[in-house]
Amino acid sequence: MTKTLHVELGDNSYPLIVGTELLNGVGELLIPHTKSNKVLIVSDAFVETHYMPVVLNSLKNVGFDVSTIEVPIGEESKSFAQFSRIQNSLVKHQLDRGSMLIALGGGVIGDLAGFAAAVYMRGIPYVQIPTTLQAQVDASVGGKTAINHPKGKNLIGAFHQPKLVVIDVDTLKTLPLRDIRAGLIEVIKMGVIRDEPLFERVEENLEAILNLDNTALIEIISQACVNKAEIVAKDEKESGLRMVLNYGHTFGHALEALTHYTQYRHGEAVSIGMNCAAQLAVNLGMFSETDFQRQRALLKRAKLPITLPSDLTPEALCAAMYLDKKTLGGQLRLILPTRIGEVVIRDDVNDQHILEAIAQCF
Repeated sequence: MTKTLHVELGDNSYPLIVGTELLNGVGELLIPHTKSNKVLIVSDAFVETHYMPVVLNSLKNVGFDVSTIEVPIGEESKSFAQFSRIQNSLVKHQLDRGSMLIALGGGVIGDLAGFAAAVYMRGIPYVQIPTTLQAQVDASVGGKTAINHPKGKNLIGAFHQPKLVVIDVDTLKTLPLRDIRAGLIEVIKMGVIRDEPLFERVEENLEAILNLDNTALIEIISQACVNKAEIVAKDEKESGLRMVLNYGHTFGHALEALTHYTQYRHGEAVSIGMNCAAQLAVNLGMFSETDFQRQRALLKRAKLPITLPSDLTPEALCAAMYLDKKTLGGQLRLILPTRIGEVVIRDDVNDQHILEAIAQCF
């Protein structure tokens, strides 16, 4: 079972392929998207062990000259140091403007490799082959690339669209269940912000999804990607509509920064952030208690965290939120739900209301 979707961005449009056993034929899938036979693959140690052999074999079988670079596992790799290592590798292996960079891995690899591709020779083609659920439904689609700054997540980056996204759900079979749960938050988020039927599908098929049923996975991944592709097509550079994708992220990114990117998976921090944002929306009279509890119930069923760690303070989290990229003119722009399937962007919420909502989430 394979589905091919399209992200429509004029000259920057690209296909997105979702299915099983796709890595075996990735070499042939890449041929139409590059003018050079030189390829650099960026991955980490886990990916190197599990997926690199089949990808290398596929690429070499169709004549690609392939180099690889491995970066350490974890969010800490979204750094200037690892970015510089990739640039050095691109230069060393003499990749040119027609050469291809491949991001083979999770969201960290996609963000880091994508940013490296965005700035090397002012931009070279790259392909996303996401191997985690979080990357498959979110990070690999839409062309956001970035590295972190010690004071904030994704503060240094660029918009650089891939030429192709290849989503092989078989890669999820080797992931810890914790990572599947953390990745599922991006599907649940998409349901809350614009697609109640998707939210219902997760409610009804949660056990099959967590048991990695291929049909269930392909359906929710495809539906989430269709939603994101539609948003990106309308607002590629996040000037308005695309900001709704950050539901839960302003709180979640602040939490990640305060815990030094080591305590939570990204999706776990977003889950807590969604609970904070929903609580704030309830307090402001925007979001019904019924829908709030419906979101909480699904997050809890998925065994995702919804409460903040006791060693943080509301004041510390609120202060960290102001380093968010969506802050404009010193004012936070928050994505708040009005019902399951709809959110709005608010830039008029005062700190006292934010602090009160945070205090309710411990």
